[in-house]
This record gives sequence, C-alpha cells and structure tokens, in this order.
Amino acid sequence: MTRSSTTVGTLRLKNPVICGSGEHTMTGDAIYAALASGAGAVVAKSINESAAAKRQLDRTDYQLLDGKWNRLPWNFAPPADAQVFCRSGLIQQSFAEWMETLIRADRHAATQDAYVIPSLILSDLAQCAAYATAIQEMGFRVLEVNIGAPHGDEAAKGAIVLERDAARIETIVSTLRRATTLPLWIKLTGQSEDVTGLADAARRGGADAVVMMGRFMGFLPDLETERPVLDTSAALGGGWALPLTARWIALTRRRLGKDFPLVATNGARSGLDVARFLLAGACATEMTSAVLAGGYQVLTDSVMELDRYLQRRGRTAEGLLGVAADRLQSYGEQPDRPGHWQAFVPAAPATEPLAART
Repeated sequence: MTRSSTTVGTLRLKNPVICGSGEHTMTGDAIYAALASGAGAVVAKSINESAAAKRQLDRTDYQLLDGKWNRLPWNFAPPADAQVFCRSGLIQQSFAEWMETLIRADRHAATQDAYVIPSLILSDLAQCAAYATAIQEMGFRVLEVNIGAPHGDEAAKGAIVLERDAARIETIVSTLRRATTLPLWIKLTGQSEDVTGLADAARRGGADAVVMMGRFMGFLPDLETERPVLDTSAALGGGWALPLTARWIALTRRRLGKDFPLVATNGARSGLDVARFLLAGACATEMTSAVLAGGYQVLTDSVMELDRYLQRRGRTAEGLLGVAADRLQSYGEQPDRPGHWQAFVPAAPATEPLAART
C-alpha cells in the first residue's frame, strides 16, 4: 500500500487515476500508452453488438472550445478552460477481436499493478448479459457497463441506450449480475433530476460500484455560420462540470452509505481535481475528455500531482475519502449574518430617493 493507493470495493488500485473509455482507448497501442502513463486502470473503448453503433463512428465529429465558446485548435495542448464538444460512435471490431486485444493488454497491465477494464454499452440486454458472461470466462478481472451514454437520445435507434428509469436500471443490473460474478461497475447518466436514485437502483440490482456521471448533451449555435456547431447536438465536457459531479457524488454517498464505492467521471482535469473528487466521496476518478484533448501525459501529470498533494498534506488517498462530503451542511444550518450579502453586490451610484423623483 502507498499513500496514493485506493480500493473500489474488493479491487485495489495503485492510485485513483483511471483513464476513462473513449477514442483514446480504441486500439491496442492506445491502451498500452494509457498504461504507460502510470494510471491505476484503463477502461477500454466500449463495444456492443449494434451495427448502427459501429456505423456511428464514421459520423463522429469533435470540437475543442474555450470558455467563451471560441473554437480552439486540437493540438493536444489545451488551455485550462478547454471544453470537448463531440458526438461519438463505437469500435468497429467484432466483440471477439476486441476482447482478444484487451485480454493481452490486461495481462500486461497485471505486471504493472494495473487493470484493463472492458466496457460494454447497453443496446440489447440479453446480448449484453451474454457478453458479460463471456468476459468473465476470458479471464478479465473487472467489468464496466455503460447505461448512461449521453448520445443515447441522439443516436440511431438500437445503437445505444440511455437509461433514466430507476426500476429499469435495477432490472438491467440484476440481469447482468446473474450473468457474471466479476466486480461490476455501472456507469450512469447525469441527465436526471434524481441521480442518487439511479445509483440506488444500480446498487439494489447488484452493482459493485457506480460511475457518476456521463457528460451532458448541449446545443451551440455558431455566430458566423449561424448553424449548429457540428450541425448536431453533442456531448459537452469540461472543468466546469466538476462541482456538478462532486455534488451528486456527495449526495449519493449520503444516501447509499460510506461503504458503497463511487467512481467519479466528468470534470477532472488534474491530480488536484482527483483529490477534490476523493474529498467528495469518490474512491477513484475516470479522466476521459481531458485525455482526449490533452493526451496521455494528462494522466501522468495527474498521478504525480495527486501524490505531491498527498505528501504535502501528510495524507493518503483513502484518508481523504469523503471528508468534505461528510461535512456538507444545509442552508438552514448556516449562522445568521445580517447584511453580509452587501459585500458581494456592485456599488450603485447615489441617486435621489424614489419618493423625491416622483
């Protein structure tokens, strides 16, 4: 055990930095590059049986935006306020071909005290369950299933599923739980008014951890062309999402208890952001759009920055877990400070009293 090590249920990670699933984990070489970064785990690009999802990869597009919505060059050196706006598709290999690549990569990962995690994305539940069984039989050590992909409402019918109904989520997860005894991570959407309820449903169904939460869908008009950027709605990710994700992590910790593992995703751009998610109650963090935009060095830098932070504070990753979340108070618990608000509004020029002007 080191100061950076953490656990997700029964799974021990050498550090809580995970390379999340995306186009940057869609080839064997990409997986090996992510492992070489020093991340505790790498989640492979998702796969399912849908031909429509595979065709969608040929219709993808990507744009990097700054904080004022200006287009940025995709040069893998993004500014701190960069945001990824994109539509995505799934890997075009067969299930058997992709798993053959991943099982070799996971065996290599084991020599580095790391994991390669196959990712399924839900289309047909029976087929997803069959794939889960096959993944266990192949010798993988953990499985992630994404039922909250942000593109679900926009993709072609049958390509991928975006689940927001708690009862449906419990049924899905319980079906997958019967199909495999592997540690089962369920990735959920944030496009719900009750994200904690979705997490509770996944827990009841038998999930070993939940990954919270998928990116949000957005629509952005271009001022010059007067068309939609990318011509479609698209998923948006950036550092601005961290407080939103952290709030749902903290509230889910309160609802499900301190012992149920939560994995953060959406908003982390650095090792200090990973520390922020630890304090919010996430035992690990998947970094996705930050790596897509900034390259694998983002992972290396994050691992090192987190370790330096822990060393400076004299803390461990597990010692930070949920510390801020467990101190979260309601508005009603705050002390009265009459007039305090006045320090936070702009000064208004002196004018005659309203009565004198009428």
